[in-house]
Amino acid sequence: MRRMKNLFRSVALTAVVFLGLQQANAQQKIGHINADEIFQLTPEFKTANEQLRALNDTKTKELQGMFEEFQKKQTAANEKYMNRSEANKETVDAELDVLGRELHEIEERIKQVQQVAQEDLGKKQQELLTPIQTKVITAINAVAKEKGYAYILDISAGNVIYFDGGEDVSMDVRTKLGISPDAQPVTPAIPTE
Repeated sequence: MRRMKNLFRSVALTAVVFLGLQQANAQQKIGHINADEIFQLTPEFKTANEQLRALNDTKTKELQGMFEEFQKKQTAANEKYMNRSEANKETVDAELDVLGRELHEIEERIKQVQQVAQEDLGKKQQELLTPIQTKVITAINAVAKEKGYAYILDISAGNVIYFDGGEDVSMDVRTKLGISPDAQPVTPAIPTE
């Protein structure tokens, strides 16, 4: 009898704990946000985007100048080759060799400048965008704690296959970051990864 009472108490205690956990789990709040959109709405992103666009334009103009130089030399080489005859063959061939080396050097410089430009843009992008990401994550965490959310799902990350329900906390995070409710995201000058 005593064993039966202890067993009954154990079962009852287990049931109470189990029901309590179920109730606690049922009360956890889940929210969602489009973090990319919030990120692009920040004033800091707009400023960073302008700086990145300016740097990208500068690098692009530098490369365009090099491409134009390459095209001029290539056109000159083609014209020399087209005007080549038996009478001027040796002279033209020597000039074509020089132009060929110059074209190769320009091509190598273009590759180097492209690589450096990509590295510079990547470094600048990281330098400008990392603090913004930190600020947005901090705001999301603060809103989650203030509103009692157990989870905030980022629907922009693409790993939430389905969601139905939960609360969109985007406006709360916008408010926390001082972003106007009617603000529209800026298209990134350089795609973020």
